[in-house]
Amino acid sequence: MGLLDGTTQQAYYQGNDFGNYQFTSLEDVINQFIAVYVGENKIINKISRASVAFHAQRALAELSFDTFKSIKAQEIVLPPSNTMILPQDYVNYTRVMWSDSSGIKHPIYPTRDTQNPFQIKQDDDGNYAFIELGEEVTNGNFETAVGSEWIAPYYWDATLVFPTLYTTIGPVGANDFSSSKLTFQHQSVLGLNPAVIWYTINHIYQTLDVSDKSFVNLSASGQAVDSAGGAIGTLRVGLSTSPPVNDSQATENSINNPNTSFLSRNNTLLGMWDLQDENGSPSYLEWTVAGDNTSNKSLAGIDVTGIDTIYVIAVSWHPFTTAENTLQDTNNVDNISVINAGVTGSLSSPNPASSSTWDNYSSATPSENENSYDDGTYLNNLGERYGLDPQHAQTNGSFYVDNLRGLINFSSNMSGKTVILDYISDSLGTDGEMKVHKFAEEAMYRWMLYAIASSRTRTQQLVPRLKKEKVAAVRQAKLRLSNIKLEELTQILRGKSKHIKH
Repeated sequence: MGLLDGTTQQAYYQGNDFGNYQFTSLEDVINQFIAVYVGENKIINKISRASVAFHAQRALAELSFDTFKSIKAQEIVLPPSNTMILPQDYVNYTRVMWSDSSGIKHPIYPTRDTQNPFQIKQDDDGNYAFIELGEEVTNGNFETAVGSEWIAPYYWDATLVFPTLYTTIGPVGANDFSSSKLTFQHQSVLGLNPAVIWYTINHIYQTLDVSDKSFVNLSASGQAVDSAGGAIGTLRVGLSTSPPVNDSQATENSINNPNTSFLSRNNTLLGMWDLQDENGSPSYLEWTVAGDNTSNKSLAGIDVTGIDTIYVIAVSWHPFTTAENTLQDTNNVDNISVINAGVTGSLSSPNPASSSTWDNYSSATPSENENSYDDGTYLNNLGERYGLDPQHAQTNGSFYVDNLRGLINFSSNMSGKTVILDYISDSLGTDGEMKVHKFAEEAMYRWMLYAIASSRTRTQQLVPRLKKEKVAAVRQAKLRLSNIKLEELTQILRGKSKHIKH
C-alpha cells in the first residue's frame, strides 16, 4: 500500500500542507522503531514506550543542532529600542540579516567589542549602594517642585455644577520652595442645592517597585494644622497595595456617613492601608492637632513579600462644617522615605534592564561607520586607511546576543530596518514540528539504538558496533541534507578563480 493512498492530488494542492512528504512524524518513528527493533530475538528485548519516546526526543534535539537544515526564521521591523526578543524555542542563531526595499538580504555581523553588563548602583562617592540602603521614594524631601514622580488628584473646574474649589498642592507660600516641604491647601464653600458644605480631601501618591524586597521601612515628618475656622487637620502617610481613589469631592457628611455616594471618603478609611508592620499595625503614620504635630514618625518591617508594586500615599483633609472660602495653607509633610528593611547584602542596579554601555552603543554612531573610508566612498580605498579591521569594514550594522535578558541588541544604524533572524531550535517546541526528514530517518534509528543499548547492562557488548553505525548514519544524513548540486557548485566556483591571500 503506497504512502499516498487515500490522499488525492486535489486534496494536496488545494490544502496547506505543502512539501510535508519529505518528513516523517516523530510518532511514526517511535512506532516503527518499536515494531522493528523491540521484541523477542531482537536487539532490544523489552522496553517501555515512554523510554523509547525519551531517546527519540533526545535524538531529534541533538540532530537538529548540526545535522538537520535550519528552517526557522523570524522577521520584525526593529523598534526604537534596537532590540529583538529571542524566539520562544531559540537555541542559537545561524544568520542575522536585514532586508532592503528590494527584498535583498544583507548580513549583519556580530560584534565582540561591547555588551550590556550589570550596572552596579553607586552613591555620590562611588561606593556600592546595596539594596538595604537604597531609597525607593523620588523627591521625598520636596527639594524641588512636585513633578511627574508624584501623582495628584484632578482639581475642580469653575464650569462644573458644584461650586468652584481651587485646590492646589504646592510648597509653603505657594511659590516659596526654600522650606523644602509639601503643604496642602484647603478651602470649603457652601453648596447651591442642597445647601451643604463642600470641600476636598487632598492626596498625592507615588508608585514603588518592591518586587526584589520582602520588608520595607516607612518614615516621614508631618504637621497637622487646624483651618482658620477651627476645622481639625488630619494628615496620614502610608503604604498600600492599591492607589488612592482619584476623586477630590467631599461634603460635611462624607467622612462619617458610609452611605454617601462620594468615593473620596475611601481615602479617609483605615481599610486602605492593607499592609502591616512587624508589630501587626496598619501601614500608615498619622498626625493630628491633638497629637505630636512636628515629629518624625516611622514604621519598621512592613511586609511586602510576594508583592511587586505598592503605593506610598499622603492624605490631607479637614472635616469642614462651615464655609471657609479662602484657600489656605494647612497640613504639611516632608522627608517621606521608604527603604529596604531586609539585610540581603545583594548588589543593586539603577536600571536592571540596561547599562550605560548599552545606552551609548544603541544611540551613538556605530563603530563600523567610524571605520569607513574617509570620504564615504566604499568602492575605492581613497583614504588609504591602513590596518582597517575587516570585521568593521562594512556598513550593514552589528549586533550581539544578550542571553541574560533574552534579547538581540543592534547598533543604532539598524533602527527601523526589517531584521531577519535564522535560528536553530531543538524541534521539540510543538507537536507539529516534531518530525524527521526522511534523509535522516535511519540516523534517528541508529542514534536511538545506540542510546538505549548504552543504558542497559545486557547489551553492553553491542555498544561499540552500534556507536560506529550511529556515526556512519549521521555522517550520511549530513551529506544528504547538505543538498549539494553540481551545477550550482560549478556556477559558484566560476567566480572563485581569483587568488585569495590568507
